[in-house]
Amino acid sequence: MSTTPILLDCDPGHDDAIALLLALASPEVELLGVTTVAGNQTLEKTTANAIRVLEFSGHTDVQVAAGADRPLLREQYVAADVHGDTGLDGPDLPPPRSQPVAQHAVDFLAERIRSSVRPVTLIPTGPLTNLALLLALHPDARPERIVLMGGAIAEGNVTPAAEFNIWCDPEAAARVFASGLDVTMVGLDVTHKALFTQAHVGRLAGRVGEMVAELLRFYGTFHRKVYGFEGSPIHDAVAVAHVLDSGLVETLERNVEIDTESELCRGRTVVDLWRRTTREPNAHVGVEIDSDGFLELLIERLNSLE
Repeated sequence: MSTTPILLDCDPGHDDAIALLLALASPEVELLGVTTVAGNQTLEKTTANAIRVLEFSGHTDVQVAAGADRPLLREQYVAADVHGDTGLDGPDLPPPRSQPVAQHAVDFLAERIRSSVRPVTLIPTGPLTNLALLLALHPDARPERIVLMGGAIAEGNVTPAAEFNIWCDPEAAARVFASGLDVTMVGLDVTHKALFTQAHVGRLAGRVGEMVAELLRFYGTFHRKVYGFEGSPIHDAVAVAHVLDSGLVETLERNVEIDTESELCRGRTVVDLWRRTTREPNAHVGVEIDSDGFLELLIERLNSLE
């Protein structure tokens, strides 16, 4: 079976950590490296968390490069109310034993994309700051495809209008959606339809499964309190799963513009769902998900890890 080379650009974060574990457990992809960005927590914490998850799961061979420590123009904001003070509150993970590579994430991404003999898919699951900088500083190092977790057609989770990753750095997102690259947007419209419930948690097994159960115990408290959900959306893992199996998420080719002007609607992904403008499509936008298929895949892969 041929594998797809991927790079994961993330800000762990509970769902980023689970997305990383899913990528590590999946033979369909080859993880060329992990880059981190400030988002769910500060860059120092998201980088430490990426290394902690890799070390816990026995994948110390995967290199981590730290990237942007703040948005392009905006003030930094972290989601401590969702992910806790560490960014991965819940399990008692040991502190990282190793350090990220000396190279900045943007240069690391460019080098990995250029040196890969096969086209690379980039999966950003945090604010898009690193990717915007990659486009500006290394315009020749273009991934074949971007499958990002972010945005929404008609809802928000950090404001009524916007999803967290896009809201954090809307200027970066605007650059990415205007780049001409093959962009797939996996947003709240699909991730909120696939909830990891207590019944799913009960099927997790092994060391990694126990750690994920602890993550979800903490993460689920927020979703019960805010949304009344009887489970947690594993937002970022849906983006990875879509790369593994394109049949899990149904997408439509639509135009997406990012609101960078309004404070009320800052970071809104304005999706021309009904094609009411003359703007050309610039993204594949997730509209439906095979939630059972996604959740079964996630449980199976997590349980395959030692």
